[in-house]
Order: sequence, then structure tokens, then C-alpha cells
Amino acid sequence: MKSDLNIKVDIGGRPYSLTISREEEELVRKAAEDVNRTITKYSKAFEYKDMQDLYAMVTLQYASGLMQIEREKSFKDKEMKDKLSEVDELLTSYLKL
Repeated sequence: MKSDLNIKVDIGGRPYSLTISREEEELVRKAAEDVNRTITKYSKAFEYKDMQDLYAMVTLQYASGLMQIEREKSFKDKEMKDKLSEVDELLTSYLKL
């Protein structure tokens, strides 16, 4: 049985309350730490008017990274389907003998 856990994470100096499963806690806390590191990196590297500018840049970085991963996964899935089709054709030809 899954049990929910109420946690607080700090992102950009603001606390956020979340309800997550216990299995997600470590991942969520590590993600919050990574987001904060990225915000800090951008705040040192770029001029910004307010935190929203930093949030937008961080969001764009993560969204483009996710899109890249999805593209690679799609390519690998197609590659695997092609290889499986080849194996299926070979097996089918051997079974017909």
C-alpha cells in the first residue's frame, strides 16, 4: 500500500509544500537541489530583473533536455523495432525450411 508523504522543498528561496509518495521523496528532493543549483548558476552568469527570469531560463533548459531525451528514445525505439523485424524475418525464413 502506498502512503503519501507531506514534504517541504525550497526552490529559489521559497518553500513549497508537496504531497508525494514515499518512493518519490529522494528523487523530488534531489530534483529541488538540482533546480536550486541551476538557478544559482544562471543568477551568476546572466543579468536578470527578477526570479521569474531565472525560472524561465531553468524551465527552458529542463524542457529542452527532456525533448532531447524523448527524441533519442524515439530513435532508439525505432532502431530496436527495425532490428527485431530483421530477427523475426530471419527466424521465419529458418522455420520455413
